[in-house]
Amino acid sequence: MAATASDAEFLRARAAVYDLLAAAFDGDVETLTAAMADGSFRELASALPVEPDVGPLVVEDPDPEALSIGYDNLFVVPGPHYVPPFASAHADEPSHEFESDSAFHEAGSAGELYGDPAARMARRYERLGFTPERGDGIPDHLAVQLSFLSALAAARADANDPTTQEKLRKLERETLAAMGWLDAFDESVADQDRAEGVFAALTRLTRTIVAWDAKRARSEDDTS
Repeated sequence: MAATASDAEFLRARAAVYDLLAAAFDGDVETLTAAMADGSFRELASALPVEPDVGPLVVEDPDPEALSIGYDNLFVVPGPHYVPPFASAHADEPSHEFESDSAFHEAGSAGELYGDPAARMARRYERLGFTPERGDGIPDHLAVQLSFLSALAAARADANDPTTQEKLRKLERETLAAMGWLDAFDESVADQDRAEGVFAALTRLTRTIVAWDAKRARSEDDTS
């Protein structure tokens, strides 16, 4: 069925949340600092059934330069604190669909750049006609996956026919189910971001939101 007014409002709110998280994990420090300063992350955490610690994300006057350096050290520049922000790097099994020249894994092992998770995500994007613009266009980059969830929620809010709604729900369900890699990612970021803890808190919040949303999607299936 078409989304009701209240459903559409909820979906647009979800789209905005995922868009904010996508921007933060794409290195958009301006958006991140604004959300930290206006209490957006506190509000997000308080709406969840289990409230994660977002203390490091609630700062009246965050330092953009420090955040930019912290982001680069964690997610951009390979080094002692680098944590790859894409699913393929955290895969448990070697990929079969792509041969990778990534420096972050040994041949025949898991942890590729552009591995099977990227191939599967790219196919999902094609089904919606979605073109990744964040995350350097890497299909399984966290910023891209979050952007896709935002696009799906916005599309569901505007969809008027049951067939389109079901197509979008299926894509959303598949995408959320494919984001179990956030568990390993979260643990790695927490281990590497011990000083300031901003990105550790952001990752934990994102992991919690995605897990809650995946549970909501399963419940939605059970009642449909």
